[in-house]
Amino acid sequence: MARLPVPWARTRPRLEIIPFIDVMFFLLATFMMVSLSMIHNAGIEVKLPALGTAKNLEQQPEELIITIDRAGQIYAHREPLTLTQLKSRLTDWRVIVPEGRLILQGDYGCDFGKVAEVMDAARAMEIERLVIRTEKPEAAKP
Repeated sequence: MARLPVPWARTRPRLEIIPFIDVMFFLLATFMMVSLSMIHNAGIEVKLPALGTAKNLEQQPEELIITIDRAGQIYAHREPLTLTQLKSRLTDWRVIVPEGRLILQGDYGCDFGKVAEVMDAARAMEIERLVIRTEKPEAAKP
């Protein structure tokens, strides 16, 4: 009885590279989506004033974000503070990060007096890098 040749007995196994690349791209995309969802938004959600000269700010780790909501409540990185507590927080922050940038974002409907008080507290701490965050008007957004 003659033995039939087995087709795979003479060929060497091959590594298919295309499915391997597909799997690697899938893992890369999954990793990127998970890492982007882990970014912590440090501010409180407020309706910012829309101005034509608004720029997108890259958030830096040495920044302190101060938010004033519509009711006039002051927040530092989502932590509610009184004006006295804010002054203490600014003093501590200046010691740790002397060249840090202070970002002030106020709700469109908040009392301007509250914004002026926060700016005065920053000036009293001799903070020179103060940025007021705004957003671009809807028509100018890409």
